[in-house]
Amino acid sequence: MLKDKTIVAVDAMGGDNAPVEIIKGAVDAVNANNAVAIKLVGVESIINEELAKYEYDKERITVFNATEVIATEEPPVKAIKSKKDSSIVVAMNMVKHGEADAFVSAGSTGAVLVGGQVIVGRIKGIERPPLAPLLPTKTGHTLLVDCGANVDARPSHLVQFAKMGSLYMENIMGIERPRVAIVNNGAEEEKGNALVHETFPLLKNCPDINFIGSIEAREIPTGYADVIVCDAFVGNVILKLYEGLGTTLVSEIKKGLMSSFKSKIGALLIKPTLKKTLKRFMDDEQGGAPLLGLNGLVVKAHGSSTAKDIQNAIYQCINFKEQQINEKIRENINLQESL
Repeated sequence: MLKDKTIVAVDAMGGDNAPVEIIKGAVDAVNANNAVAIKLVGVESIINEELAKYEYDKERITVFNATEVIATEEPPVKAIKSKKDSSIVVAMNMVKHGEADAFVSAGSTGAVLVGGQVIVGRIKGIERPPLAPLLPTKTGHTLLVDCGANVDARPSHLVQFAKMGSLYMENIMGIERPRVAIVNNGAEEEKGNALVHETFPLLKNCPDINFIGSIEAREIPTGYADVIVCDAFVGNVILKLYEGLGTTLVSEIKKGLMSSFKSKIGALLIKPTLKKTLKRFMDDEQGGAPLLGLNGLVVKAHGSSTAKDIQNAIYQCINFKEQQINEKIRENINLQESL
């Protein structure tokens, strides 16, 4: 019965709102979409107690016991090696052995990144798997590659990031010939640090991508590019600034609208339009960031993920499998190696 489903192993113990929101998200995903089956991994007694609150297809949600939990503050490498019965390690082994198509976790980012490479493993030919979140823009979304996995990247890594990012945006987001740009401190080709100088001509001469040159940080929210390439240090700064600025702006707008009687009247008039606009930037519907280039899909959801976020991350896994992203990455990399 489950052969035609996308099987997603979900870390029930990871995240600020675990296990309540994680389990609710899994149940909501199964109840709303017949294409998925869930394997909830974590402390069995806790998961079963929470599941008892819901009605769902019992054949499509199963519980797998894992007695340990990797905390956010634990050293990732040590935790992956020492906590063999943690929810992250047990669930990733399911992906490794073909017992699940994908893994979703809102837990320790470091442990997910380490586990993805050590347990699930890289596709042959992939040098470094990047973490690739979708950022909301004025025109839709842009894929930021990398935002956390490879702080010290080489030019060849960034070229692979661009190729994998292009495949993702073309097949998952439906963008024909996605525009690829490299993060820089100016639009001119001669600008940038040593990494950008070495990578720019490689991207410029890469026939597999639609490279449009450099992108400055201020151009990212405008939707100037569909794929933004950088090392993880730069990408993480961009991501965190995006999140922090968005939260601050929403807070200040609300404060301003409530500051006087007149502003409150105005707020009532613009509330529907303003809510719709802010929602697109604050409540992203993409679910999580995939770790591209692995033998199976690993999705890192935000630590503060709600049930809706987990549900969307699970849907992301369905789309990823149906569009055969890993197969396309594998085919693209192998083709390049043979040339």
